[in-house]
Amino acid sequence: MEHFPYALKILPETLETQWDNPSFAKYKDAFPPEYRTSKGKLAVHVRDLMDKDVKIAYLKSLQGYLWEKGYAAGHLKAPLFPDVAEKLRTWHQSGLKIVIYSSGSVPAQKLLFKHTNAEPSDLTPLISDWFDTVNAGFKQERKSYQTIAEAHPEIPVGEWLFLSDNAMEVDAAVAAGMQSMVVQRPGNQELPTDVRGRLPLIESFTQI
Repeated sequence: MEHFPYALKILPETLETQWDNPSFAKYKDAFPPEYRTSKGKLAVHVRDLMDKDVKIAYLKSLQGYLWEKGYAAGHLKAPLFPDVAEKLRTWHQSGLKIVIYSSGSVPAQKLLFKHTNAEPSDLTPLISDWFDTVNAGFKQERKSYQTIAEAHPEIPVGEWLFLSDNAMEVDAAVAAGMQSMVVQRPGNQELPTDVRGRLPLIESFTQI
């Protein structure tokens, strides 16, 4: 089962059983006060945000919590394209640093890379660092990529390679001085017409 449908599927039961649990409070209390007055209001708000694909920290944090339950139960595995795990291992063995920057929270990123459909499943030992919109900033802003590069001053900014399926994120990384490529995969949104020819574009990590 895919991650987003799974989160929505178990949300009602989770709210019902965990609403008053102190360990759940940090996820619930991160939501704006008007949505914390009832389980129903919070559930409707979550569904609305997910329907609109809103990337906001308190939603990503709750999704990570829900996915953790799915991983623990064996209901979820993070699906990777066939070229990804092998290429990550090759880069890691070559001494390259692999850094993840995602709109999903850092805890959610770590869960995803710990429970993949690769063999072995756990790819977290290959990752050197993790960034999200909380510790780096929004992905379409140049400053976010500067923040990431500044966290690793041993690597000149011009030696970074940022990969994304979003051309505006690629533009922001380039503006910060990084190398960057658009990754076009099956199921991705159609790219703007000006992207092809303007930005480097790959369809597989084997092309790097």
